[in-house]
Amino acid sequence: MPAITVENPLTLPKVSAPAPTGDTPAPARRVRTVVTAPTGFEGEGFPVRRAFAGINYRHLDPFIMMDQMGEVEYAAGEAKGTPWHPHRGFETVTYLLDGTFVHQDSEGGGGVIKDGDTQWMTAGSGLLHIEAPPEELVVSGGVFHGIQLWVNLPARSKMTNPRYQDIGGGNVKLLTSPDGGALIRLIAGDLDGHSGPGITHTPITLIHATVTAGAELTLPWRPDFNALGYVLAGRGSAGEERRPIELGQAVVFSTDGETITVRADGRQDSHTPSLEVILLGGEPIREPMAHYGPFVMNSHAELSQAFEDFQAGRLGRVPATRAK
Repeated sequence: MPAITVENPLTLPKVSAPAPTGDTPAPARRVRTVVTAPTGFEGEGFPVRRAFAGINYRHLDPFIMMDQMGEVEYAAGEAKGTPWHPHRGFETVTYLLDGTFVHQDSEGGGGVIKDGDTQWMTAGSGLLHIEAPPEELVVSGGVFHGIQLWVNLPARSKMTNPRYQDIGGGNVKLLTSPDGGALIRLIAGDLDGHSGPGITHTPITLIHATVTAGAELTLPWRPDFNALGYVLAGRGSAGEERRPIELGQAVVFSTDGETITVRADGRQDSHTPSLEVILLGGEPIREPMAHYGPFVMNSHAELSQAFEDFQAGRLGRVPATRAK
């Protein structure tokens, strides 16, 4: 899992929980529930874990879904991607930990992402896109691991112009905990006065944290944001109540409180020496959502219009040449 890292986290800016008032620490968010992600297949058949399956949308808003892609080691000729397909009404965020992915869309956006890079595609009014492994990965095989997150757009932004952001891993804001026991990669949003590079329509915070075995990470959290976590690898616990969490499990925190906490178990396996966790939250949109397939709108009438526009070719045309 070679996403962007540093040899000595203590050289990084430190993130601290809010200062206590007198002898009283800032109130911590409790764990509402822990859910184990079911497995499935996406696109041309690459394996995924449906991170938020079974979680009520009112706890996810403004997020729609998240897939953990892999971790899988492809043999030569096995690597798979997705065919050309449409989107409208939301944003897709693809964060890659291992391997390489090539993105191309009908608006001219796209590029190659690998180890620690993020591609942030605002579908907005609609486009076509494709995500595929590069030819060298198909030929030689190799490890592939990442996540794809869908972020809803409010009604006022549903038909905004499409936009593509290429966020190189070297541009992610790196932070640490006071004792250096956690490496925090801030991809988007604000955290304790620091800002990630991702530009969002809906206010959110998106973090990938590596918590060393036996260490604890407590982060300040905006009171108007929800709070979620998902374990990419390793074992640990969440909340002051130390609710156990492990690979493939999502944790939903309560909406009251100013901090969230995760801990890594003191003993991890040799393949995963630390707890690897995605932490995210956002300002709920609180609007009706109509979701079907690749379209996320506010009403069934808008969904029908999206399908009609796609069939009529109004969401773009497949380019004649494939991106390299």
